[in-house]
Amino acid sequence: MNVLLGLSRAIDRFNEVVGKAMGWLILLAILISASNAVVRKVFSTSSNAWLEAQWYLFGAAFLLASAYTLKQNEHIRIDIVYGMWSRRTQHWIDLFGHVVFLMPFCLLMIYYLTPWVASSYRSGEVSTNAGGLVIWPAKGLLLVGFVLLALQGLSEIIKKIAVMRGLIPDPTPFVSAHEAAELEGKALVEEISK
Repeated sequence: MNVLLGLSRAIDRFNEVVGKAMGWLILLAILISASNAVVRKVFSTSSNAWLEAQWYLFGAAFLLASAYTLKQNEHIRIDIVYGMWSRRTQHWIDLFGHVVFLMPFCLLMIYYLTPWVASSYRSGEVSTNAGGLVIWPAKGLLLVGFVLLALQGLSEIIKKIAVMRGLIPDPTPFVSAHEAAELEGKALVEEISK
């Protein structure tokens, strides 16, 4: 299990670096978007390549940060239902969801995306818009995003099993929205009373 936990830590570190780097892509996309808007208004001209570049950057940020979002335990769930259960049951729910839903979906997407991206790359597929960009990098981002998500899913499965076996502490203890509000309220009261 130590080897698997080491693999999990390596995956977590890698997806942490990638996830945090996506903030820079968002900034770059915003700068391109703002520049494109100014050029369009001031000079009455525009570029499809710059418009597509901002789409690629926003897409990359979303796709490549999905694994980081899973690592941070920030994915969407229904806390009202999830919060009713004991933490052990929540771990079982998470493990079931990762094994039965997340991993098969990621692996299926990787299976179908690989030849699709390869075909696009081989053909040198470009945008149908005048002056548009090459398309295969955007398609490749889909593939990379699902590979990173599958790796993070594997890491989460390893951690869930280790937590349930008592080998490691819970890296993401569940705090319901109600508990979070109470904790925030207490922190504000303490801050005000200082």
